[in-house]
Amino acid sequence: MDRVLDSHFSADREDHMSGINHLSAVSMAKKIRHRELSPPEVVEAHLAQIERLNPKLNAYVQVNVEGARRQAKDAEQSLVHGCKVGPLHGVPVSIKSSIDVDGMRCEAGTKLRAGHLASKDAPLVTRLRQAGAIVLGVSNTPELLMAWETDNLLYGRTSNPWDLARTPGGSSGGEAAAIASGCSAGGVGSDGGGSIRVPAHFSGICGLKPTPGRVPATGHFPLCAGAFARIGVVGPMARTVADLKLLFEVMQGPDDGDPSSAPVPLHWPSEEALKKIGVAYFEDDGRTPVTPETRAAVRMASEGLLQAGFQTQRFRPKGLEEARQLWWKFFGTAGGMLIRPEVAGHESELSPILEQFLEWAAVDPSHTGQALLDMWTQRDLVRMRILAQMRECPILICPVAAVPAFRHGERTWIVEGQTVRYLDAWTYSEWFNLLGMPAAVVPVGQSPEGLPIGVQIAGRPWEDELVLEVASLVEKHCGGWRPPPLS
Repeated sequence: MDRVLDSHFSADREDHMSGINHLSAVSMAKKIRHRELSPPEVVEAHLAQIERLNPKLNAYVQVNVEGARRQAKDAEQSLVHGCKVGPLHGVPVSIKSSIDVDGMRCEAGTKLRAGHLASKDAPLVTRLRQAGAIVLGVSNTPELLMAWETDNLLYGRTSNPWDLARTPGGSSGGEAAAIASGCSAGGVGSDGGGSIRVPAHFSGICGLKPTPGRVPATGHFPLCAGAFARIGVVGPMARTVADLKLLFEVMQGPDDGDPSSAPVPLHWPSEEALKKIGVAYFEDDGRTPVTPETRAAVRMASEGLLQAGFQTQRFRPKGLEEARQLWWKFFGTAGGMLIRPEVAGHESELSPILEQFLEWAAVDPSHTGQALLDMWTQRDLVRMRILAQMRECPILICPVAAVPAFRHGERTWIVEGQTVRYLDAWTYSEWFNLLGMPAAVVPVGQSPEGLPIGVQIAGRPWEDELVLEVASLVEKHCGGWRPPPLS
């Protein structure tokens, strides 16, 4: 009888713990403030989930078990003593291992930084802690973040909780897998060409690529400076748009260490102003085909906003192909120029994915001084032209990528009878890095295999709050996060 009772108790406790892991960060924080859950209880649920699932997913590269428990105990004492607490009090989060977390690994997936420990928190991590968040650990990335899948020679491959034979995306793939599977309530990724949005799309969660400078990239490796300051950002990832909003509010604000930083105050649009916003949508870019289910997801998002009272129209801005080509000159050609000297003499220690990236980057000649000047000017001109086209419709709805999560190692796909190559499948995300526009991803549809399909909501620079509000309505009318099979 005792064994039967113990069995029932264990099953009930497991169901309870699973329930905690599936809560949104907003709900989790509310339950903690109302003393319906305790910070130690929440942290233990996440540590148990990590112990159970991380061997299969390989999402985390380091988990600070004792540190998380200590933070949880301190958080509980603050509640006991009636102290004022922050909006994320007791909520466990994860951080991409390319962002400084004091005393934790910040290796960006490369053997060339093996064992590197951050000596202090990045400003965004400090802000999360000040809001009460508990940092569980740091998550896996591809080497030097140069891929749309997550694998490296230091820690190996990360798998998707929807299907272990598939990737959760990259370069913030560890974050996406951890959040989708309930091993973290939310977290922080970085994005130079879809690295937040593609993993969110592949893993069925939400993500925001902010306007450069809204969330400080200080403490990120590689450094967000020079060409990368124009296209690279850090931003929140979570299971719901409400969680993205909360994380964004906590992390945003200027910092001297970010060259794109600007003192832009939070400005959430009123409901009345929101409904006056014009929305444009397009299902493909006329160059790279997308799956039928991806088209259906974009249409569903547009129809959902129409039902919510928005005026929507089918429209694709002119200049996107030029933006794609310019993005590669920043990310690919300039990125290769920056990386090659750093890895010279260490070629045998590079992961196959990074070797492949450097081969792709070497196809075009290195930039001359004149080429760099021309590239910078062309970027500004195409940005001006596209923003002018968005005056009447400052919100664009479009795909995140051509395909859903792919099987490990795949490099081409047949879509609508055409071959889609690896470097072409993610161009739907890359434009907005080049243009400096905020863009969010919300899960909307699913593939015939049951894989999640996200939709991208992009807006004009510095209008991140507008993008998030529209994303919230897409989520409300079209679906949202579903627990993957492995969670």
